[in-house]
Amino acid sequence: MKTKEVVDDVTMKRAITRITYEIIERNKSLDNLVLAGIKTRGVYIARRIQERLKQIENVDVPTGEMDIRSFRDDIKAEEDTTQIPVDITGRDVILVDDVLYTGRTIRAAIDNLVSLGRPARVSLAVLVDRGHRELPIRADYVGKNIPTSAEEEIVVEMLEVDGSDRVSINDPN
Repeated sequence: MKTKEVVDDVTMKRAITRITYEIIERNKSLDNLVLAGIKTRGVYIARRIQERLKQIENVDVPTGEMDIRSFRDDIKAEEDTTQIPVDITGRDVILVDDVLYTGRTIRAAIDNLVSLGRPARVSLAVLVDRGHRELPIRADYVGKNIPTSAEEEIVVEMLEVDGSDRVSINDPN
């Protein structure tokens, strides 16, 4: 298997900063915003966006964790460990994930979200969009578009869980 690093730690930081600035530009008021990171790595990306928003705009955006396993059609989980610190009804929620691929994870996240309340608006921020959608889902904020073949695998590593920040493509051929 061949592994190729496509995003290093500096590029990842820039991508997250770019997403943060786009969020600021597209949201008139950040006071109604909630970030919901999809476990596992989406949570850390959401926290980094939250930190950048605090640094740039001096606003503390509520940030939670979405556990989508019990809402997937291919995985069954007994327990939902979702933790959103505020009522999302009437709020602008940004789902945050590491990789957008088929769209099934995002569909499950939306199902989980609407089980918690009725947000005014839901948008999506992803670090990597690799294409190959099976559902009509599009990211509003994208750190990097990385076209891949269906055989390749995108691996996102984050300092908080993996000890380093990088994105690689694993090619089995």
